[in-house]
Amino acid sequence: MIVWILFLIAVLIFLALDLGVFNKTPHIISTKEAGKWTAIWVTLSFMFSGVIYWLYSTNYIANPDGLQPATAAIKFITGYLIELSLSIDNIFVIAIIFAAFKIPQKYQHRVLFWGILGAIIFRGLMIFFGVMLINKFSWMTYIFGAFLIYTAMKMLFSGDDDQFEPKKSFVYKMLKKIVPISNHIDKEHFFVKRRHITAATPLFVALVVIEVMDVVFAIDSVPAILAITNDPFLVFSSNIFAILGLRSMYFFLANMLAKFSYLEYSLIAILSFVGVKMLLHDFIKLPEWVSLAFIAVSLILGIVISLRKSSKEAL
Repeated sequence: MIVWILFLIAVLIFLALDLGVFNKTPHIISTKEAGKWTAIWVTLSFMFSGVIYWLYSTNYIANPDGLQPATAAIKFITGYLIELSLSIDNIFVIAIIFAAFKIPQKYQHRVLFWGILGAIIFRGLMIFFGVMLINKFSWMTYIFGAFLIYTAMKMLFSGDDDQFEPKKSFVYKMLKKIVPISNHIDKEHFFVKRRHITAATPLFVALVVIEVMDVVFAIDSVPAILAITNDPFLVFSSNIFAILGLRSMYFFLANMLAKFSYLEYSLIAILSFVGVKMLLHDFIKLPEWVSLAFIAVSLILGIVISLRKSSKEAL
């Protein structure tokens, strides 16, 4: 428990520094600044794999599966890459939500910051119950695997007609019934008083919709990482590092989303791979490096093909 507590304290310190020091004053985050922070978070994540190696070699953390330190580190990196790649779809949806509620760029970081706190809680709960189900009912692995393949096929055959519309969503309609909603933004405030009525600003509405959508995306991503490992600390830590880097990655990619159109096929390939792996786990045991290599190659191919297509269209 000491390791878990220290990890959570470190996460809270990172978040406090983020909002209280580096982004104390609301401002428009440039692509250069976002790129720098994206590089920092990715570097920290890969460096943490060294911490994983040390923890599992010194027995400072529960290791029910008896993982070797190197295996644990590879599983962490693989899980992190899965979560990071599946976050791409999340970025598309966040961009749509911000555009729908006309959230100014300088306040978008604040919305995403508070969204992360909720995401950490919800992801933690989903991981806890997911690991518990797999450990208690081994057949749940087949259900998760089938669900991932279904999700991949749905992504492959769904068209642009399925684009998410925040103001027509069930979440927005329900929120409107619970609390009055103002159409005006009052700086970085989530609530404003209008004629003795406290109303939610578009910032709060965007936050709630993003929070709910993160839970929806977690329904895909949590089973995906459980195909790699059901070690609670590896699953949780890789999820958290992906979530922490999501904001900077959003601002880095926000203006370039159209250039990465083929990344969708990378995500389909990854979901299909981990789904099949879960379905065949009793018959085929793949080395850890195979999963890591497949995910890395899928992402690299998706990025390279997308950029080449964009450059040809620009000519």
